[in-house]
Amino acid sequence: MKNQTLICFDYGEKRIGTAVGQTVTATATALEIIKVVNRKPNWGKIEYLIGEWRPNRLIVGHPFTLEGGRQEMTDAAEKFGRQLNGRFKLPVEFIEEQLSSYEARRELKSTYDLDSVAARLILETWLSENITENDRQIDLDREH
Repeated sequence: MKNQTLICFDYGEKRIGTAVGQTVTATATALEIIKVVNRKPNWGKIEYLIGEWRPNRLIVGHPFTLEGGRQEMTDAAEKFGRQLNGRFKLPVEFIEEQLSSYEARRELKSTYDLDSVAARLILETWLSENITENDRQIDLDREH
């Protein structure tokens, strides 16, 4: 896999956490939290992030219940992913995420920046499931 930049979104009804990552290093960094007002994301802010980072694909956390069942937020995240694809014409992938906010809270020991850290954790999971050590080595060999 050639080096790709990814932006991850942890969609929520009030806030969307964002993170950026690269496949060559298989690392992710928390970015910022985007406000949602009346179930409408701040599309201008999302457009700015996409313009700044120029990602190859977008990753959206796909929330399910602990038992693996669908919930209201599952549908909302899917709708948000379809809107991202329609607006920015970039591939959107969903990754199942459970307890990302809980894990972020444990890591931070507070709720400050919780949503963006949750997005980073979701993206790190995507990277660990989709990028192998062999992929990283091939990318590094191409650079030298």
